Amino acid sequence: MYTKMLIPLDGSRTAEKVLPFARVLAQTLKIPIELLGVVDISVMVAHIAADKARYLDTLIAQGERSSGVYLKEIAERLPGLSVTCTVERGRPAEAIIERAAADKGTLITMATHGRSGINRWLLGSVAEKVLRGTANPLFLVRGNEEGTTDGSATMRSIIVPLDGSELAESVLPTVAAVAKMLDLEVVLCRVYELPASAYYGAEDYLPNYDALKAQVQDEARSYLDQKAEALKAKGLAKISSVVLEGSGADEIIHFAQTHPDSLVAMCTHGRSGVKRWVLGSVTEKVVRHSGDPVLVVRAA
Repeated sequence: MYTKMLIPLDGSRTAEKVLPFARVLAQTLKIPIELLGVVDISVMVAHIAADKARYLDTLIAQGERSSGVYLKEIAERLPGLSVTCTVERGRPAEAIIERAAADKGTLITMATHGRSGINRWLLGSVAEKVLRGTANPLFLVRGNEEGTTDGSATMRSIIVPLDGSELAESVLPTVAAVAKMLDLEVVLCRVYELPASAYYGAEDYLPNYDALKAQVQDEARSYLDQKAEALKAKGLAKISSVVLEGSGADEIIHFAQTHPDSLVAMCTHGRSGVKRWVLGSVTEKVVRHSGDPVLVVRAA
């Protein structure tokens, strides 16, 4: 399924918050890790004084050496795993996308924000650019300054939001494989939102609010039951489902918050279903605001 993990690091503790998840993924999936540092030449050029321009090559070389030393220090914190270190020049997002594109089996594994460190990336914008620009799968972790970067993370369940479209469902083969390997419970999730008139008492338009709500919920449960049976046929035993009312991304984020040690798995786009989500924007909002890791698969 995956051939390796590509972990971009900017030297910040925030970016390193991905490491506990990287450890468990590499150990369980039995894949090597490539640590990637990027020397952002454009930043150096923008900030170097004109009379110091002749020292630019020296500064770049120093940046490469510093990044290499840092990555080797991180590699030493990943004992028992196959780890290589790569330092490249360029814009961080473009370098990450290009490096991963060499092998479609590369899982980009990174924090969603982090500033400071060797190259002083604003990793939030970098992660969003990578999310929008890569064809590779991503494992994105919400970075912060609190907590540990050591040890291995715990994951107990994988939450799978589905909007009823084939595009959204294209994440299911990946979900099945990951759930088996990591021994995770699969939680299928469908979010619906009734027309605004249902909430404002337009009785002529919606004469029976309760009946409409019950119908929508029944259809959603039936849909999830069908998908659950298909996953059971693939050998998965721990499967549950939930139907939620509200805004797609908000409900997904809240549900994940109330279920600790969860992983959210989504595609980057997809339309149709009860709410007719634009699943790309839903995915981006979940990635941006969820405190839980998000596995993102590009729909074909």
